[in-house]
Amino acid sequence: MNVSQDGAMTYARMSRLVSFFSGLLKRKKTVFSNVLHKMASCQPLYQHLDTQNILRLRRKSKMEDGDAVSSVQSQPSLMTPSDFDYLTVIGKGSFGKVLLARHRQHGGYYAIKALHKHTIVKRKEQQHVMVERSVLLKGLQHPFLVGLHFSFQTPNMLYFVLDYVNGGELFYHLQKEGSFPESRAAFYAAEMAMALGYLHSLDIVYRDLKPENILLDNEGHVRLTDFGLCKEGVAVGGIMHTFCGTPEYLAPEVLRGHTYSPAVDWWGLGSVLFEMLYGVPPFYSHSKAEMFEKILHAPLPPLSGVSEAACSLLEGLLERNVSKRLGERRDIVELQEHPFFASIHWDDLLTRKVTPPFVPDVTSPSDVRYIDPEFTLQPLPASVIDRSQEGGASQVFTGFSYMNKCTATGVIS
Repeated sequence: MNVSQDGAMTYARMSRLVSFFSGLLKRKKTVFSNVLHKMASCQPLYQHLDTQNILRLRRKSKMEDGDAVSSVQSQPSLMTPSDFDYLTVIGKGSFGKVLLARHRQHGGYYAIKALHKHTIVKRKEQQHVMVERSVLLKGLQHPFLVGLHFSFQTPNMLYFVLDYVNGGELFYHLQKEGSFPESRAAFYAAEMAMALGYLHSLDIVYRDLKPENILLDNEGHVRLTDFGLCKEGVAVGGIMHTFCGTPEYLAPEVLRGHTYSPAVDWWGLGSVLFEMLYGVPPFYSHSKAEMFEKILHAPLPPLSGVSEAACSLLEGLLERNVSKRLGERRDIVELQEHPFFASIHWDDLLTRKVTPPFVPDVTSPSDVRYIDPEFTLQPLPASVIDRSQEGGASQVFTGFSYMNKCTATGVIS
């Protein structure tokens, strides 16, 4: 290609102009993103926008790692273990435990997820922990997701200070009741679908939907928790390769080691919906090998005792051919249009105007009657509540500490 040097627009001049305008556009985009972030940081967007507007806005204002979310919200934490009174164990995981705690100054109740650094590093799981923090910081101003208030660290521990949700795990209620009526299952499935659709709009795939990760709040609404297996940067139509998840709920494409897409979450929703209606996951077996074989090849168990719409939805979600799976092409919109959800008013659901079919009977924020005694009867771990370790960031977890400005307003005077 020849560019005349004696013309009005030389190649060098064109290059400088392109660079100038690209920089100008980038600065304007950053300013706009910061304005959106400030508008959303203290007041949930879902109170003002309908479902599709939320998804559109989130698509426009997505931020990548290291951008405005990190620079505006991340700051040296003022929180330490001594800021809390630890009341009881309410959960446990691979790297630590979850404790109910009360802030000593303002009295607020939180679920504190305390993780052992040594165990995380030994198992080479640093990335999952930092992804969980990153996902929690992606503006998760959503009614059906557990939110982050603070994160801080000591030389030995990492602490996530999260919303305390004390209506119990869906797993607990399923164990107690066996299964749910179709209307109750539809309500929970709809709220889960909205949470998953919201994450997908941020190019985040959840990858670990199961009854243990689905909580009920004190009003009976769903709250998804535990974002450690989330994958960022995967738009609808994008693909992943990592083998991860809980065996009973794994999609067949994951088991086969094939590339997979956000549609794995819709398979997970189908598995949980089946369990809510029938009491067990669709392809469950005590033998993992047999269960995997059934997930890959067995026909869907007979769908008796439920409506035709429920059968259709389960068949659509538990479709092995990903290209034909409900939600693969247009994500949550395909579910919202399905007859099974015909009675759901999605905008009212998003703003929590729909009365839940079951309201937990809790008397106070410290009421743990719906928390499994397997947890609450455990002693408080000394390593978690050790107040002699008051700080100590490490290069492995650089930038972990965080303080939610809105919560901090009520904490720090």
